[in-house]
Amino acid sequence: MIVFDLKCSAANHVFEAWFASSDAYEDQRSRKLLACPICGSDDVSKALMTPNVGAKGNRQIAVPVAKSAEPSATEIKVALSALAKAQAEALKDSTWVGRDFDSQARAMDAGEVDHSRIHGEVSPAEAKALIADGIGVLPLPLPVIPPRQTN
Repeated sequence: MIVFDLKCSAANHVFEAWFASSDAYEDQRSRKLLACPICGSDDVSKALMTPNVGAKGNRQIAVPVAKSAEPSATEIKVALSALAKAQAEALKDSTWVGRDFDSQARAMDAGEVDHSRIHGEVSPAEAKALIADGIGVLPLPLPVIPPRQTN
């Protein structure tokens, strides 16, 4: 099978057609069996085409080796270490309030107590309720060991 780009002389419409051989194309064209699928004109000829030339058989193509998208264990350790250090820095001026976090955050929002930096524990439902009520809270990326559990 061979594919040709054809065009009609009536409106210069270009379209593609498949033939068994070049002789089959010439036979169908001479018998006016070809027609433009857009306007129906039977005045059809080959359009200018770029040849599809394959590479030489003895030519080697260097395939670049892609770097793995997966981070190495060392890269993961370095990233987690940096994250832990940043979280510790953010929490150094924060007060641990434990399970009282929900009530403390709500009291600060209502103006009942002075605003301060706190961190503690809430359930997922409590966290969603705080956010839904417009109280600015953020989850910590890494777990925090409560002070009562450290030596």
